[in-house]
Amino acid sequence: MKIAEIKELQTKELVERIEAQEVALNRMVINHSISPLDNPSQIKQLRREIARMKSELNQRDLNA
Repeated sequence: MKIAEIKELQTKELVERIEAQEVALNRMVINHSISPLDNPSQIKQLRREIARMKSELNQRDLNA
Protein backbone atom coordinates (compact mmCIF):
# COMPACT_ATOMS: atom_id res chain seq x y z
CA MET A 1 0.00 0.00 0.00
CA LYS A 2 1.41 3.34 -1.02
CA ILE A 3 1.48 6.50 1.07
CA ALA A 4 -1.17 8.18 -1.09
CA GLU A 5 -3.53 5.26 -0.55
CA ILE A 6 -2.94 5.39 3.21
CA LYS A 7 -3.70 9.11 3.34
CA GLU A 8 -7.02 8.57 1.55
CA LEU A 9 -8.28 6.17 4.23
CA GLN A 10 -10.57 7.33 7.03
CA THR A 11 -9.08 7.17 10.53
CA LYS A 12 -11.39 4.34 11.56
CA GLU A 13 -10.47 2.32 8.46
CA LEU A 14 -6.80 2.98 9.12
CA VAL A 15 -7.02 1.66 12.69
CA GLU A 16 -8.82 -1.46 11.45
CA ARG A 17 -6.20 -2.03 8.76
CA ILE A 18 -3.37 -1.69 11.28
CA GLU A 19 -4.97 -4.26 13.57
CA ALA A 20 -5.55 -6.68 10.68
CA GLN A 21 -1.99 -6.28 9.39
CA GLU A 22 -0.52 -6.83 12.85
CA VAL A 23 -2.45 -10.09 13.16
CA ALA A 24 -1.23 -11.13 9.72
CA LEU A 25 2.35 -10.25 10.69
CA ASN A 26 2.19 -12.29 13.88
CA ARG A 27 0.77 -15.25 11.99
CA MET A 28 3.47 -14.93 9.32
CA VAL A 29 6.28 -14.80 11.89
CA ILE A 30 4.95 -17.88 13.69
CA ASN A 31 4.60 -19.77 10.41
CA HIS A 32 8.12 -18.75 9.45
CA SER A 33 9.52 -20.09 12.72
CA ILE A 34 7.84 -23.46 12.14
CA SER A 35 8.71 -23.83 8.47
CA PRO A 36 10.55 -21.23 6.38
CA LEU A 37 8.48 -19.03 4.09
CA ASP A 38 9.14 -19.04 0.36
CA ASN A 39 9.79 -15.31 0.50
CA PRO A 40 10.89 -14.19 3.99
CA SER A 41 11.20 -10.58 2.81
CA GLN A 42 7.38 -10.44 3.02
CA ILE A 43 7.78 -10.07 6.80
CA LYS A 44 9.96 -7.01 6.29
CA GLN A 45 7.52 -5.49 3.79
CA LEU A 46 4.56 -6.04 6.09
CA ARG A 47 6.42 -4.49 9.05
CA ARG A 48 7.20 -1.41 7.00
CA GLU A 49 3.62 -1.12 5.78
CA ILE A 50 2.38 -1.21 9.37
CA ALA A 51 4.92 1.45 10.29
CA ARG A 52 3.73 3.70 7.45
CA MET A 53 0.13 3.38 8.61
CA LYS A 54 1.04 4.06 12.24
CA SER A 55 3.06 7.11 11.18
CA GLU A 56 0.09 8.51 9.29
CA LEU A 57 -2.22 7.85 12.25
CA ASN A 58 0.23 9.56 14.61
CA GLN A 59 0.48 12.53 12.24
CA ARG A 60 -3.31 12.84 12.21
CA ASP A 61 -3.38 12.81 16.01
CA LEU A 62 -0.77 15.55 16.17
CA ASN A 63 -2.65 17.72 13.67
CA ALA A 64 -5.97 17.33 15.47
